[in-house]
Order: sequence, then C-alpha cells, then structure tokens
Amino acid sequence: MDTRPLDYVEIARAESERGVLVLRERRAAGGPAALELRANGAFVMDTVEVSTERALASAALALVEHPRAVVVGGLGLGFTMHEVLADPRVELCVVVEVEEALVGWMRDGTIRHGPGLLADQRVHVVIADVAVALAEARPATYDLVLLDVDNGPGYLVHESNVALYEPSALGAARAVLRPGGALAIWSADEAPDLAAALDTVFGAGSAEALPLEVLLQGREERYWLYVARVRD
Repeated sequence: MDTRPLDYVEIARAESERGVLVLRERRAAGGPAALELRANGAFVMDTVEVSTERALASAALALVEHPRAVVVGGLGLGFTMHEVLADPRVELCVVVEVEEALVGWMRDGTIRHGPGLLADQRVHVVIADVAVALAEARPATYDLVLLDVDNGPGYLVHESNVALYEPSALGAARAVLRPGGALAIWSADEAPDLAAALDTVFGAGSAEALPLEVLLQGREERYWLYVARVRD
C-alpha cells in the first residue's frame, strides 16, 4: 500500500444547478501527478485508474457487429470516448455531457489530453442531459448507446439521474437504435431492477447482465454490464 502523503491543487471549479464540479491535481511525494474529477465532493474518476472506463467501451463494442455510430452518455475525463475511437469500425462518436464546464476544460486543455481527443473528426459533443438528448434524437440513428453517466443506478452522481434507468428513458434509448444495435449500461453492483426495466422496454428475456473482471490497483474487482439488444 502506498502511504506517501498526497498534495492536492485545485485546477478548475464550476457551479451549476446540479452543484459543484471540481478538477484537481493529486500528487504523491516523489510520484507522478494525476487529475481527479469530483462532483459535490464525491470522487468521480481520475487519470490513474482508467481500466473500468476502457473495459466498459471494449465490452460494449464487442456486442455489435457494425458499431458505425455510437453514443457515449457522459464525458468524464474522456477515457470511454478514447476507447470507442480506438475501434476502426466507429465512424461517429456522439458524446453527451450535461456539464458545460467539463466540456470546456477538455476543449481548452485544462484537461491536457482533451484537445487531442476532441480533434478526432468522428467526435461530436452535445451539451445536454443524456435522457433529453436521446428523446430528441432521430429514430434508428445509432448502433450502440453506452451509458457511463453514473456507476450504475445504485451510485448516482446526481439524484435526478435515477430517471435515466427507468422505462421512459430506456425507451428513448431503444428508439434511437438500429436493428442489431445495443444499449449498454455500466454498474458497480448487480441491479435486478434495471434488468427488469430493460426487459419491459426491449422485450421479455432481452436483458443480459455480463460480469466483467477488472484489475484495480492490483485487486480483482467484479463489475457488471447491463445490455439489451434490438432484434434484427
């Protein structure tokens, strides 16, 4: 276990009706610096441990034969988007992020790797609530919708996000998918209520809970990918 003292330097801060978003640099004495994102004081993610974000994208991409157009719900620090863009089958990656400040930090280099990711011509960023963006999107437009807004319905960044896991919002996600497309939702724990809601929207027996083993700081952790497909 690393017991070196940590220093924190606030890099950027923004306030909205959802609360306070903070980007700070975390540095261990003699060690490399890391960026850390926090929402209302709660840890969201950092630039050191990104295996879960990458596992989410790679597992979801494997579900669809032709993921030409992908929606990523939640920008975070960009690592889910990065993994999506690494797949040469992807022709369009629409990233929906509700926090305008976070998008700005990616664009202006406050998040250092941000400008390089957003320079990819396949990326289109939409500043909106993902449930609203899906409801307003054209039907049958995408092959994969990947929700990385929270760590599942049991670990909400904002309480209002609970609606995203209910049949109305899940139905909007289904509507934007082409035949053969899939909706994939990351969860830290098993979420039987989410599976039931997916079955309601996509049809009985449509939902799958795929366990994913992820190595975090030398520890094996089990996460879950909840998936539902639109039948051809």
